[in-house]
Amino acid sequence: MKIAVAGTGYVGLSLAVLLSQQNEVTAFDVIPEKIEMLNQWKSPIQDEYIEKFLSEAKDGKRKLNLSATTDGASAYKDADYVIIAAPTNYDSNKNFFDSSAVEAVISLVLKSSETATMVIKSTIPVGYTKHVREKFGTDRILFSPEFLRGSKALYDNLYPSRIIVGGEGEKADTFAVLLKAAALN
Repeated sequence: MKIAVAGTGYVGLSLAVLLSQQNEVTAFDVIPEKIEMLNQWKSPIQDEYIEKFLSEAKDGKRKLNLSATTDGASAYKDADYVIIAAPTNYDSNKNFFDSSAVEAVISLVLKSSETATMVIKSTIPVGYTKHVREKFGTDRILFSPEFLRGSKALYDNLYPSRIIVGGEGEKADTFAVLLKAAALN
């Protein structure tokens, strides 16, 4: 499978590394320094397992089919799945999630690909997936909550306590199988 990951924080980068063991993965971020580090097999975040996997890939001890870019349109163009791990900062005073980054990714994916299925891994409010499906007029958006700890994100993806994919049909089932197949337990 060809998978693009939008966002290289704990959620996005752990999924990019996890899935690049068995799939072709392109990580996208708007921060050039993060992309430069990833293309040199260095982690821009502190996570023991991510750092280990990237180091082993650099040394040829581990095969990861992972590249990184600041060009979202090219990352999404041929992707089967686009994992959206964009920030959704929560404002507790307003009881509001800023989902503008997620919607920017959805918009660009829809302009770049007629077939890519989007999987939101960002923290979003209840009903949001239905809302963006209606807003953008597409059923190619799924939701899959993440259950990760900040500095143990790849470990938590390798040994998940649960895998949940919200959506119906073959695309949702296939995405769940991709996560399960990449997990060690």
